[in-house]
Amino acid sequence: MAADGRIRPNPVQWIWYAFGGRLPAKCREWVLYDITCRTWVLRHIARSLVQISPGLLFLLLPGPFWIRAMSVLGGVILALWYSLSYMEHTSEYRLTKHGYPMGTGRAVREEGQAAIRAQRADRYAELYRNQPER
Repeated sequence: MAADGRIRPNPVQWIWYAFGGRLPAKCREWVLYDITCRTWVLRHIARSLVQISPGLLFLLLPGPFWIRAMSVLGGVILALWYSLSYMEHTSEYRLTKHGYPMGTGRAVREEGQAAIRAQRADRYAELYRNQPER
């Protein structure tokens, strides 16, 4: 259990979650954290790699290894391409399945980045907007 009350799923529950399953209600806060934390993109990629891992079984088929390996590599690249293309939508859908309204993930991530964006804007203004006139 995390310090702020989030309850992490156990490994079996996490694999179920990675394949699109719904976690118990006690893990609801953890799902929100998973979708909105600083490393949410890396977490999405990890879930995607777990989803496509059964495709590695194609390496066991008969035939030249290089053909099997290139087929698996092509499948992994294509799967990751689609997964990353629909990453935000998939994440929002996960939150919806756990009882959050659509758009919660984006709103929480935007709220978390607001202070950083304000600092960057202030720094930009300080560097480039307030130049002394010559």
